[in-house]
Amino acid sequence: MAVFLSGLRHLYLIFYNWIVFFGWFQVFYFGVKTLKESGYEYVYDAVEKPLLFAQTAAFFEILHSLAGIHSFDLKHFYVLCFRSGVILVSSLVISWSITEIIRYSFFGTREAFGSAPSWLLWLRYSTFLLLYPIGITSEVGLIYNALPYMKEYGKYSIRMPNKWNFSFDYYYAAFVCLAIYLPGKNHNIILLLKVSSRSAQICQFCLFTRFLGFSHLYSYMLGQRKKALSEPKKHRTQAD
Repeated sequence: MAVFLSGLRHLYLIFYNWIVFFGWFQVFYFGVKTLKESGYEYVYDAVEKPLLFAQTAAFFEILHSLAGIHSFDLKHFYVLCFRSGVILVSSLVISWSITEIIRYSFFGTREAFGSAPSWLLWLRYSTFLLLYPIGITSEVGLIYNALPYMKEYGKYSIRMPNKWNFSFDYYYAAFVCLAIYLPGKNHNIILLLKVSSRSAQICQFCLFTRFLGFSHLYSYMLGQRKKALSEPKKHRTQAD
């Protein structure tokens, strides 16, 4: 019975990884095709459906961890969730899709054949050196460009009074996101938040989440790269 369940798990992970790979490949293909033929203004419309599919499928990794199907790193979950002008949309989508194409093809190949080739291992743990800064820069730029719209229209905000006795301001939450991404010392975050009249209320939260910022994540991934490339055989056969 244990052998049967192990084989079933193995087949499921092969299927899952290659399906998600195909979803991200569609995002990349339609993104590049639209950028070349129609311009960056139309990229998001072209990739919206496959992007929603691929990113939604990524959340199954949490369920996999809870069910004991596959191990899952919470730091990687943070990267998945907080990676999000129209030119910036194009750079974000393309860098994001390349990263995930490599990632899921690596896992799919390893599940199917027991190991991944050295060149794919190198890509898995090296392309983030360029693509992660591009993605983060694109996300921060998108948030910054959207701030005037958030403030003027109050979309996704919850105002008082209401039956829940709860309020949420999407505009100020965006500053929290920017503070999380901001590299450097904590006093830089305080300076950023001074543009907000509610800075005193959210400053402590931003300081608490500072360790989740760009520099910490980048350092973490550099450590993972060093570990993986220094012991290639071990990491081709074991789960991350």
